[in-house]
Amino acid sequence: MLKQTLFFSTPVRLSLKNSQLVISWRDSDDIVTRPIEDIGFVIIENQQVSVSIPLLNELVRNNCSVIFCDERHLPSCSVIGYDVNATQAESVKMQVSVSEPRKKRAWQQIIEMKIRNQAALLNKLDKKGNTLKRCYSNVLSGDSSNQEGQAARIYWKQLLGKDFIREPHGFPPNNFLDYGYTLLRAAMARAIVGSGLSPIFGLFHRNRYDAYALADDLMEPYRPYVDEIVMMLLDQTELTKENKVQLLKVLTTDVQIGEVTRPLQIALTMTTASLVKYYKGETNKISLPNFK
Repeated sequence: MLKQTLFFSTPVRLSLKNSQLVISWRDSDDIVTRPIEDIGFVIIENQQVSVSIPLLNELVRNNCSVIFCDERHLPSCSVIGYDVNATQAESVKMQVSVSEPRKKRAWQQIIEMKIRNQAALLNKLDKKGNTLKRCYSNVLSGDSSNQEGQAARIYWKQLLGKDFIREPHGFPPNNFLDYGYTLLRAAMARAIVGSGLSPIFGLFHRNRYDAYALADDLMEPYRPYVDEIVMMLLDQTELTKENKVQLLKVLTTDVQIGEVTRPLQIALTMTTASLVKYYKGETNKISLPNFK
């Protein structure tokens, strides 16, 4: 089921009543309600929004990702549930015991598909996607030859010009990329928890301070879907409310996995569910997006 995304950029009160999210205003008696089970993401941008603890508990209990923004109106953290899958303890034990060679083979699949998707986006934009063929054709187990890094240098020059440097908090459109990737990361973490895994234990990303290491791993092939939207906003420099709404559409954009096309937020769950089967040894292939 496709879940709703609620975005709050003005001061409101958010509370819980009868399993409904209740939206109210300080200077009005009007209220608006939304069923909790229909909500997948709540993005709180305004610093004066108040949220009740019972509501937060009910949202995360229903595997809703709550994303909070900082004073710059940029996503700074998200809240996801600990116990939203009945077999989570079993799945996490299996996750931490998976062998290193199997992790490396999974990372090989992820990076190959990421580069293929980058090439597909370049071709879609009438740029030179074939310049990445050498990279995606030579990804080894664990990407030991760092084809990801080599591809990135080619990709960003082809996509945004030789003078562009991709860096967090850098010059535009880095701000658009940062925002879109943060949304994608939170959505992937939600899908991971929903599949009974922990986002803490990654395949490749292992920074001791990274609580979403697995989300950082699995989101890699999905990044071009954010990049495509950013390319439509190149005449903009500021992250306005309207531009953020455009970036939020990445969660519902069509994604093809195999012969199936689903909204991105559903495709993420297909990827995480396949990773569970991969960890169990029931399959040797992870379901990953094929950018079109």
